[in-house]
This record gives sequence, C-alpha cells and structure tokens, in this order.
Amino acid sequence: MSWFVYIVECADNSLYTGITNDLDRRIEQHNSGTGAKYTRNRAPVQLVYSEAVESRADALSREYKIKQLPRIKKIKLIKN
Repeated sequence: MSWFVYIVECADNSLYTGITNDLDRRIEQHNSGTGAKYTRNRAPVQLVYSEAVESRADALSREYKIKQLPRIKKIKLIKN
C-alpha cells in the first residue's frame, strides 16, 4: 500500500499539508467538510502537490519536514 504526503491550497490561499493512503478520497473529504478541522472552513481545497512514499512512517516523517518549511519554501517545492 502506498502512502502519500500532499499539500492542498485552501480557498483563503493558505496551504495545508497532510498524509493519506487514498489521495482522491482525502481531497473529497476536505472539500465536503469531513476532512481536517483546519480545512473545514477553508473549502474548497485544491491539490497542488503530492509525493508517494513507501510507508506510513515515511509519510509522517516527510509531512513533519514539510510542515517545518516556511511558506516560500513550500511554494518552491510545489513549483518543482
């Protein structure tokens, strides 16, 4: 089973980073208001970045590293 680290851009232009093993389902959850508390009042969201990793542990580690980046570096990651 593949895991994904993803970044979505919210309606207020903020960025949200998360992990999932079903990317399409998770984006639908964010847009329907049943996803993360952060995105509930910021829908709709748009997937702007995703990265496949081998395990949940790898996904959590990568998510943490991305969340530590300043916004400008997240945008650079998205553009690459």
